[in-house]
Amino acid sequence: MGTFGWLVVIGYFVVMVGIGVWAKSRIRDARDFFVAGGRMPWWLAGISHHMSGYSAAVFVGYAAVAYQFGVTLYVWWALTITFAMFVGAALFAPRWSRLRQRRGIISPLEYLSTRYGVPTQQLLAWSGTALKVFDVGAKWAATAILLRVFADVPLFWGILLTGGVTLVYSTVGGLWADALTDLGQFVIQLLAGVTLFVAVLAKLGGVSAIWGIWDRLPESHAAPFNGDYTVGFVLAYVLISTLSYNGGTWNLAQRFIAAPTGTAARRAALTSAVLYLVWPLVLFFPMWAAPLLLPNLSDPSQSYALLTTQLLPQGLVGLVLAGMFAHTMAMTSSDANAISAVVLRDILPTVWKGARTMGGRLELTIGRISVCAFIALSMVIALAADSFGGVLGLIVLWFGALVGPIAIPMLLGMLPAFRRCGPTAAIVSWAVGLVVFALVKYPLADTITGMGAHLGQTLTVAAPVVCSLVVFVVIGLVRPWRDEGSDALIDALASDAEPADGQSGKVTAHA
Repeated sequence: MGTFGWLVVIGYFVVMVGIGVWAKSRIRDARDFFVAGGRMPWWLAGISHHMSGYSAAVFVGYAAVAYQFGVTLYVWWALTITFAMFVGAALFAPRWSRLRQRRGIISPLEYLSTRYGVPTQQLLAWSGTALKVFDVGAKWAATAILLRVFADVPLFWGILLTGGVTLVYSTVGGLWADALTDLGQFVIQLLAGVTLFVAVLAKLGGVSAIWGIWDRLPESHAAPFNGDYTVGFVLAYVLISTLSYNGGTWNLAQRFIAAPTGTAARRAALTSAVLYLVWPLVLFFPMWAAPLLLPNLSDPSQSYALLTTQLLPQGLVGLVLAGMFAHTMAMTSSDANAISAVVLRDILPTVWKGARTMGGRLELTIGRISVCAFIALSMVIALAADSFGGVLGLIVLWFGALVGPIAIPMLLGMLPAFRRCGPTAAIVSWAVGLVVFALVKYPLADTITGMGAHLGQTLTVAAPVVCSLVVFVVIGLVRPWRDEGSDALIDALASDAEPADGQSGKVTAHA
């Protein structure tokens, strides 16, 4: 990167901090800080949901998949998320907004104290929060590695730069800052992605390359299912994406909670679905074409970065790098906001009785402290990544395994069809998911590998979440649970209309 490229990157960081400072003026209490006061426009919530759904891993790990296997990346990743968001628009997104309207929640786990009881809520809150800090730490480290590849910046300074900027605007501006910076980052990555897309087309002979490259690539690269990415794997990923992108990943639930009404939340989900359907076609094309421009790469994960540095002038290299930062910073800042909401409203009231009677200003202050502490701690973990060795990767892997078991009682607990699935179903399904993951990853790993690489990967991905789902449903059928408060909550989420008695029934998790 030359001077102009650095000016672009520095300018990007300055704008992000400026947005955070401006957003501060819109925040008066914790509700504004964590869920934008329930006033976020549907289009902004949709763009923010999309931007918070993936990180710089797309430009590294997914670039390697595209280089080696072709269009299957779009099928198992983009199309599964698109399908998940259409399902979410019908079932889940509107209910998240109604939970805020009817129950006054600002944390995705807050309603679980009414739905399943406090012990179940605390189990899910502590297990998810404890591991998420390592997940975010890994993302800082990955982003800093990109900065080192592009600009030879030491890992230490890369983590401090990206994490420090995110810490400032997230702590100051809350969810408003997250969403507005997501919008700015969306524009930047749009410019960066289209620029590289056009540069690759020009290198390959023009617009005809869009359909012409497939005759020059191996035939399997045009197949929807290729290598380990089989039909079974894609079906498993549909289930995982449906759970994760509709709120199982807590920061994504925040976008729907912040929408004014259920209808607005539904539109936000549909906006995100359309973006996942269309935008990856532009974003992935340079990755698909990379084998023609960079044949025989020993490390395919470098393909996107190498295309950028070889095809674009210095200033535009800075723009693409800023676009990569955009995704990771969008995801990590929204992670920090969601986790801090869980700490403030779900965990803190159980360990400190004073938290149950906090006023608006004190709650806001503690919320900001929580965001700052979470990001700072994740940066420390990223800086010490080498000391963790394989342990960091192991913990991040376990976080991925937890997403499904935590998401199943969270999401299905809002639906009338599962009203008889109570705390026993939630806790046992959570435990079964973890146990099954441990079994397929360790004692049974060799046996599963012996079944064949394709089936082995599908089982490793699908077994924990499928087993959790089956256990949750079966316990609800065999040992049905009934609770008036839980039933009233589920019924209140059916539509945007107020309940017939005119009572919204607003309660907090620690009331």
